[in-house]
Amino acid sequence: MNLLSTSLQAAHLAGEDPEPDFAEDYEVDRSRVRVEFPSKLRGLFQPKRFKVMYGGRGGAKSWSVAMALLVMGSNRPLRILCAREIQKSMRDSVHRLLSDQIAALGLGGFYEVLDTEIRGANGTLILFAGLQSHTVDSIKSYEAIDIVWVEEAQSVSARSWEVLVPTIRRPGSEIWLTLNPDLATDATYARFIDAADSETWLCEINWRDNPWFPEVLEKERRRHFKRDPDSYWNVWEGQPKRTVAGAIYAKEVERLYTDGRVCLVPYNPKLPVHTVWDLGYADNMAIAMVQRTPVDWRVINYLQDNRRTLESYIEEMEKLPYRWGTDFLPHDANQGDAKTGMTSAQILEDLGREVEVLPIFGTEAGIRMARGIFSTAYVDESKCGLLLDCLSRYKRLIDPRTGEPGKPLHDDASHGADVWRYIAMSLPRMDNDTAGAVPIRRRAGGMAR
Repeated sequence: MNLLSTSLQAAHLAGEDPEPDFAEDYEVDRSRVRVEFPSKLRGLFQPKRFKVMYGGRGGAKSWSVAMALLVMGSNRPLRILCAREIQKSMRDSVHRLLSDQIAALGLGGFYEVLDTEIRGANGTLILFAGLQSHTVDSIKSYEAIDIVWVEEAQSVSARSWEVLVPTIRRPGSEIWLTLNPDLATDATYARFIDAADSETWLCEINWRDNPWFPEVLEKERRRHFKRDPDSYWNVWEGQPKRTVAGAIYAKEVERLYTDGRVCLVPYNPKLPVHTVWDLGYADNMAIAMVQRTPVDWRVINYLQDNRRTLESYIEEMEKLPYRWGTDFLPHDANQGDAKTGMTSAQILEDLGREVEVLPIFGTEAGIRMARGIFSTAYVDESKCGLLLDCLSRYKRLIDPRTGEPGKPLHDDASHGADVWRYIAMSLPRMDNDTAGAVPIRRRAGGMAR
């Protein structure tokens, strides 16, 4: 079966070695192979730099992309890279899916399926790679790629995108993404969906858009909705989750969003702004700025950074048009610096801040207390994105032998989550005329480092 387009057949008969311009020669010759796609995916055949297909289970995203690439590769020579974040073996790739589609389309006489690549009779080459294992230098071998298909793109890191995207530079080259969204804060969702531009074709496709959605999956979809309606919306409808699997505050964060309490939270000049700190230097420093009313409390701003002095944070904060209350610090603020002997509490006091150091309180007891303050909280959606991300990702260590959860994991998410726990301890101490706070006595003659 000759699957080459008419123009390429003529060129081959003339003894030429054509290199078609992928951006110009984009028409798929469907007369030779019968193919059908969900109507929502017609945009696959219109040139765009980025093509992003996202949604829940059963939308035929991967199946359709595999078929489209094979048909396009049979019409003209293409170099195609099938990538994912981690590929330890070919079993982790879409190699099997493409092989099955080759058989289903009757293209077994055209494509040669090898262990690590697929070759077309016209020179089309399909390669497979894991992005995480590549550097800027090692990925240069893919510069001549026409199409990259990134499967399970929700798992691709910001670093991998920074390495891959500039490398795919052939004129008219494209990057295709298929994903079932995980968190809206994930690098892929933020870059290609939230920040989509004119060079991006977005296609949300779910089970109801698939005309071949099988009855067995329809039954499973209905069972899932009855069994676990909370996870259903992510798994089947493709709505991004608010929290990672196993997040300690999963239900509380979800309710915070569904109740509309993640929103614009303006500064109230009639109330002081208290700050609650999780101290760090090499680790992240986290600072929440809180206002308390008689009926609720509000996080109006949030700072998180590392390798900065206390003075630099205070300098940044005091540029804000706030009337300051008390700085609430964790118990380790009373520990002196190894070089100067100065404590964090003393340094802040010498900078003119009113300080209260919180007592030692167990982590698990603090988590239980922290759960109780979500119901009266409002969090600014634009200024406190990092805090919300920390709460969404805060989870426990899992024992690899037993699968049982252990103590909270210490990672980038734990600093913001610790601040939330300290807020729970601080709220009863917050007084709107600041008279209720019990400050540490200023150290006479103290100097700020």
